[in-house]
Amino acid sequence: MPIIKHNPAALFPQYRCYSHATEIRGDSRLLIISGLNGYMADGVTMPESFEEQAEIIWGHIRTLLHSAGMDMSHLVSLRTYLADPKYDEANVRMRIKHLGAYEPSSTVVCCQLLDPKWKLEVEAMAAM
Repeated sequence: MPIIKHNPAALFPQYRCYSHATEIRGDSRLLIISGLNGYMADGVTMPESFEEQAEIIWGHIRTLLHSAGMDMSHLVSLRTYLADPKYDEANVRMRIKHLGAYEPSSTVVCCQLLDPKWKLEVEAMAAM
């Protein structure tokens, strides 16, 4: 199943670790991952820092992908909700750390999250 990135020159330059659109062709499986936050396995404990919460979330994403027989290269879309715009640069660093040069479609939204402890929440879609 080909996954094709669309970053036409007629659009503004793509951001780091990002594609404007991702096309999936052929028969495929689609995994839709609900918004994840930085809770540890006990469902109660959450570290204070943005970086620690983000590491936990990326671990959750990996675990869910693995449970579906997928890996990071199957991600086609990410939506990240940041509790504060000040976390943008740290968020980009985390994406680069976990995705390397891979560039799924992506949106980042700054908003008030459900719990004031949460620094970010991430939704994802993967296909194969």
